[in-house]
Amino acid sequence: MRNKLKSLYELQEIDLRIDGLDSEKGQLLAESQALEAKLAEAREKIAARREEAEVIGDEKAALEASLAAENDNITRSESHQKEIKTQKEYQAVSKEISGAKKMIGELEEQILQKINALEEIAADIAKKESDLQELEENVATQQAEVQAKVDALEAGIATDVATREETIKGLPASVMKRYDRLRDQRRGVAVVEAKEGNCMGCNMHLPPQLYNTLFRADDVVTCPHCQRILIMKQEIE
Repeated sequence: MRNKLKSLYELQEIDLRIDGLDSEKGQLLAESQALEAKLAEAREKIAARREEAEVIGDEKAALEASLAAENDNITRSESHQKEIKTQKEYQAVSKEISGAKKMIGELEEQILQKINALEEIAADIAKKESDLQELEENVATQQAEVQAKVDALEAGIATDVATREETIKGLPASVMKRYDRLRDQRRGVAVVEAKEGNCMGCNMHLPPQLYNTLFRADDVVTCPHCQRILIMKQEIE
């Protein structure tokens, strides 16, 4: 039983090490995802500005079509004006030409505003694309560093998992079942040391008779307070 208790203690150390490596790996992967999210956000902003430019471009094209139509109207009206014989009709056509010219002025002003807006957006897109390129280079460097760390952690985990498999071969199924249940219930810590009359898992004082039993290391003993498996480290060693 002394060897089994020693194996249990070693198993706990291995599992805690694996937990730590898994946690560190999770943090690195979260960091990697955050970098990807940063890139996605930058790309989305560029895409949004391009969509905005497309809408303004369509509006500009519509204004230019209206401008062309008004110019055609003026050309037809001026041509028709030469054939007019009555003063009243002449005045009506002149009024139409005047209104069309006024509309042309407004359309030209609106078109100019669209051109300015498109130039501003184009400059902003160019700036954002430059920033994105720099960000992509930085992210690629950081991602490579993160991946190297993840690979190293996975290698460490694989080594510990192999050691774990060897360790549990000498442990009875009933003991492993209890150990796994306690790991689930006690935040990964199923085996703790008893020291100076206390359980190091919950820091509660142990009954003297139970504490004396631990010296013999001939059975699996649990803390009456937290139910973790107790070991006397110096005894099993």
